[in-house]
Amino acid sequence: MTNITLSMGDITDQTVDAVVNAANSSLLGGGGVDGAIHRGGGPEILQECRTLRASRYEDGLPAGQAAATTAGRLPARWVVHTVGPVWSDSEDRSETLASCYRESLRVADELGARTVAFPAISTGVYRWPLEDAARIALSAVRDAKTTVVTEARFVLFGREAYDAFATAWDALREER
Repeated sequence: MTNITLSMGDITDQTVDAVVNAANSSLLGGGGVDGAIHRGGGPEILQECRTLRASRYEDGLPAGQAAATTAGRLPARWVVHTVGPVWSDSEDRSETLASCYRESLRVADELGARTVAFPAISTGVYRWPLEDAARIALSAVRDAKTTVVTEARFVLFGREAYDAFATAWDALREER
């Protein structure tokens, strides 16, 4: 079983084996977490993302999937890029959001990563409601089968995100 922890802070400061990037499908950087990871990690990340685009993901990384690159200058070994879904009130995309977490853990396992730091995927410009995103994220990670990963750390940027994840985590633990 993977140990789940919550912390408030900057995901680019985390000393872990793998940092998960809430990327856009282009893999070429953007705003929010994606921009921070690319800025903090430096040009090595962008170069490997370009290589991924030229080989395996010519049309971009599909939502719910994950791929890894170096972490460049970040205090991690790898970045696992995943593309979250955009929130929709007319279509249930929960399974795609859960897949982001499961696929990131699968890739982390393949890399040999024992510790993984996650952001709150899809809660920024993709507008996923924090409370719902927290429930989906924590359930997906709690229920994921990992062989190498021993710690999944949710690194939340700001009190609102931290509180939403803490409330969701408390509710999920009470279910068991």
